[in-house]
Amino acid sequence: MKVAIIGGTGFVGSYLAKNFNNPIIISSKNFNQINQIKNCDVVINLAGKPIVKRWSEKYKKILYSSRIDTTKTVVDIINNSNVKHFISTSAIGYYKNPCECDENSLSGEGFLATLAKDWEDEALKCNKLTTIFRFPVVLGNGGALERMLFPFKLGLGGIIGNGTQKFTWIDIKDLINIYDFVIKNKIDGILNVSSPDIVTNLEFTKTLGKVLNRPTILPMPEFVLKLIFGEASEVLLSNQAMKPKRLLELGYNFKYNNLEKSLRSLI
Repeated sequence: MKVAIIGGTGFVGSYLAKNFNNPIIISSKNFNQINQIKNCDVVINLAGKPIVKRWSEKYKKILYSSRIDTTKTVVDIINNSNVKHFISTSAIGYYKNPCECDENSLSGEGFLATLAKDWEDEALKCNKLTTIFRFPVVLGNGGALERMLFPFKLGLGGIIGNGTQKFTWIDIKDLINIYDFVIKNKIDGILNVSSPDIVTNLEFTKTLGKVLNRPTILPMPEFVLKLIFGEASEVLLSNQAMKPKRLLELGYNFKYNNLEKSLRSLI
């Protein structure tokens, strides 16, 4: 099986690249070689600039183009190729905020929801077997967890806002296993790729402090986040409990369905 990973040098892409035998890796640096995906069996699309960064109007356009325009190009190529399975990416921001949501829940409003919905709509124009993964926070060696560890190790970690908002997550090892599960079983449609163990921000903070054996007494007030990130603070303050309903119905068995177990395996 020949696999191509678009965005294969990023956090999730780097893990995935180790999971397959000699995958074709396409990044922004070699995007002019995108036609190589024509000869693959499976194409995984992870392209997209980082979302947790202050959003200027210019950066919003970059976020949009790096997802929607890139996906459009990829789908156009796949539709005229021998590719058998296309797996694209979306995010928890698709849903209303706040909400408890599964794959049948309605989309929300605002920039994040529009970004996710347009991203999915573009992917669904593919005429091959198509699966869309809606990501929560992915915990692994790198990514969001890496950015959190430094202040926590210094004893400066604390809750975000009032700490009551839901924190939906997935262990990177489960995420990689889900890709294998979906490819092997030829599963299509929308999937919430999130752990069943949904916690609050307070519970996440206390658990990470426990694993690191560090205090968690300094909160990050909501107004400070808004000063730092502006509109992008919505990503950190969102209150969405995203449930992996379809994966559970399809029989996927989560290996890391406990937050403390996941954090201890990673740290």
